[in-house]
Amino acid sequence: MSYADVNGVSLYHEEHGSGQPLILLHGGLGSGEMYGPILPTLAAGRRVITVDLQAHGHTADVDRPLRYETLGDDVAGLIEHLGLAQVDLMGYSFGAAAALRATIQHPHLVRRLVIASIPYRRDGWYPESLAGMDQMGAQLAGMLMRSPVYDSYARVAPRVEDFPVLLDKTGELLRRDYDWSAEIATITAPVMLVYADADAVRPAHIVEFYALLGGGLRDANWDGSLRPVARLAVLPGHTHYGIFASADLPAAVVPFLDAESLEPPPPMGT
Repeated sequence: MSYADVNGVSLYHEEHGSGQPLILLHGGLGSGEMYGPILPTLAAGRRVITVDLQAHGHTADVDRPLRYETLGDDVAGLIEHLGLAQVDLMGYSFGAAAALRATIQHPHLVRRLVIASIPYRRDGWYPESLAGMDQMGAQLAGMLMRSPVYDSYARVAPRVEDFPVLLDKTGELLRRDYDWSAEIATITAPVMLVYADADAVRPAHIVEFYALLGGGLRDANWDGSLRPVARLAVLPGHTHYGIFASADLPAAVVPFLDAESLEPPPPMGT
């Protein structure tokens, strides 16, 4: 358990296991402890680093808005602070957006990227999900203080009184429009997309995201020689709100992280 001072933020992080480093980024209003149920599986053969992003968990807020781009820079700063040449990076929802931005903005630092339950464009969310995001703010503090979300926050937050501020900053972030389609095409690291079959992200958008990464554009050929490097997993029986703690998540992701090569085999006869 430690703190790293990067970009004016003191980022709390924990390390578990040893081997190839894997950084985990949590969902909105959460913290690294969200991954507790699957942490032993992920850390069995690698060095897992959980991070509490700005204003979340043990990490105090600072005088700047929440922006995925800034959070991506924070993650890059942590990687460099730890003296790591390259890491695998996995994020869920809010953390997936930060992981995606870190990969786009600092491509040399990311070996493989796992994106769980986030669209690359704001309208990839279902309309009812967007409506909920539009309502996020300090006015919900009273209601949320009776929820497990607040219980987790209050247990570790350095300034519990900042909870309404976090809600306002989160709401302001979630209402911002974005479209990262042009930048997705610049990603060179192998990417795996993971979604629940009842996710908050529209299935049609998931397919579009996979296509931007070169997936789902044609048959892979009988020998797999035209298989894309990108991977896509849709986990059955899950929703956006519980996929991060499911044993099905590491079961899908670990083979992607452990594979010696993700390049398709050469065509037969060559």
